[in-house]
Amino acid sequence: MSRARAYRRAQAGRRVGLDVTTRRAVPRPTRRTTTSTGAPMTEILVFHHVQGLTDGVRDFAARLAGDEHVVHVPDLYDGRLFDDIDAGIAHAQSLDRDEVGARVDAIADGLPADLVVAGFSWGAMHAQRLAQTRPGCRGALLYEAFVALGAEWSFGPWPAGVRAQVHGMDADPFFALEGDLDAARELVDVVGPEQAELFTYPGDTHLFTDSSLPQHDAAATRLVIERSRAFLARA
Repeated sequence: MSRARAYRRAQAGRRVGLDVTTRRAVPRPTRRTTTSTGAPMTEILVFHHVQGLTDGVRDFAARLAGDEHVVHVPDLYDGRLFDDIDAGIAHAQSLDRDEVGARVDAIADGLPADLVVAGFSWGAMHAQRLAQTRPGCRGALLYEAFVALGAEWSFGPWPAGVRAQVHGMDADPFFALEGDLDAARELVDVVGPEQAELFTYPGDTHLFTDSSLPQHDAAATRLVIERSRAFLARA
């Protein structure tokens, strides 16, 4: 099995409906407020990538929220961090997928229904599942991963009214060469560019938005954040 395919299996997460004992409770009611400029304030739930909740993930989330929004960044690894993607893959594969899924659901259930969900790579899988299955979710920011709508482990059709924005490098072996990029293009074709956007960046780097990792691309990350904040302003 290729390194990228092993990573895909680690990312896949639980499939919807596998375990009825972990079905979510009804999400908390909406609690919309506005910023000082009168624009809606958004609550954002961000899931970290396979190497853990790094300082780079925290930094990106803070820049994403700015002074206008509220961001939640749970640690699904309970403080564990991994020096490289391979070690992170091994840890992700060791976790019980249903338990992780139930934990993700419990986190979301403690927040307002009209969240914007976001995630990096492995974390994008959790965000995408919530976007497609959680009532009231307003949008999804998916970084460096996207599960095809028709994949074996897909979460079903993309829901009407839920906006999406997908980002990744155009030669990233995990995103571009394993089908995620094509799947994201298909999403845009299916729901239209008003509901879904896809942005690619030149390069073959994975986890390039994490400022604590050696492969960080600062220029590309600034553009990702700019586009993501524009998405939040419209969400």
